[in-house]
Amino acid sequence: MFVIIRSVSRDHPRGGRCVRFDEKSWQIASFIFYTWRLCFATVLNRRRFIGSAAAGAAGMVALPNFLEAARPDSTKFYFAIIADTHIIDEFYKGPESNQEDTESMFKTRERLIAARDTINALTPAMEQVFLVGDYFHDYPSLDVDFYFQHTTRIDNAKALTDVFRVPVHVGFGNHDYAVPKLSREATHELFRRKLNVSPYYSTEHRGWKFVHLNNFLGDTWTAGHEKFNKQIGSLSEAQLNWFEAELEQRKPTFVFIHFPLSIVSPTEKADYGLHPLLKKHQETIQRVVSGHWHRWFEFGRSYGPQHLVMAATRYDPNAYLIVEADVRQATHQLLNIDLVDWNTHFSQPFTRRS
Repeated sequence: MFVIIRSVSRDHPRGGRCVRFDEKSWQIASFIFYTWRLCFATVLNRRRFIGSAAAGAAGMVALPNFLEAARPDSTKFYFAIIADTHIIDEFYKGPESNQEDTESMFKTRERLIAARDTINALTPAMEQVFLVGDYFHDYPSLDVDFYFQHTTRIDNAKALTDVFRVPVHVGFGNHDYAVPKLSREATHELFRRKLNVSPYYSTEHRGWKFVHLNNFLGDTWTAGHEKFNKQIGSLSEAQLNWFEAELEQRKPTFVFIHFPLSIVSPTEKADYGLHPLLKKHQETIQRVVSGHWHRWFEFGRSYGPQHLVMAATRYDPNAYLIVEADVRQATHQLLNIDLVDWNTHFSQPFTRRS
């Protein structure tokens, strides 16, 4: 409902009587009225009140510019990265290769919870979380039906990450497969039916692209192939073609791949492969983040774009990256990188509040 005020007089009729404002009251009332009228007219006349191009594409109504400016910093957003959570279940038997690794398996749940609680509490709030593989640790059964008849580590991992306050995007690690005992197709079926996760995919947020690559789909992870060697990652020609098409969109892109680039096949079809693609599109790719080694390593621009290997929440609840992305400048900062103890499992906790 709109109310049009035609005039305002110091002598205001009320119930047949005249109420007279003193000078100070009149000044206050006039100030409130004209301030209200100015703001209201500004809102009505803002042609850009409805829809920026991005908001229109998302089916949303944008804020007018003067309200958009009231956000803490609308040109920036924040996201977190974790890796190697290695969640287990009651069917886990162990042991691992050494005492430290074995002991760590029984603390994966509590350490992921601690990391999750820290990330959930950060201000400014995270808007996305990305998990760079080894979501859970191996398979207690090679029977796919087993995972629908019991509560297993797959269910436990999902229950833990469901408590993040923002979407969690999961990638594949070597412990999420059991090649050659369990086929890749069986693993993909479990991920699809249990987690609604594809073998590789991209997601977009605020004009940025986030790509989860899968280095377990090429010849080196194909049982019976002459190049079969699970110590080396490879993607397959089909995935490389898909990845190149994603990069051709030239949006600021973060790439997640479980194996560090030094143990991923540089090329797979003649001179066509991951490493040449990364160098070709290094201006588009903001950073490549890997896990697997459970320790912090920095490769700089050895592969074209910046490449970093991160530690595991399996060993340290502070093993996460907090990233500030600048939409306007198409740049990013790793806000807690100075807290990392390089070449170890560990980092100091990040406690930023603002």
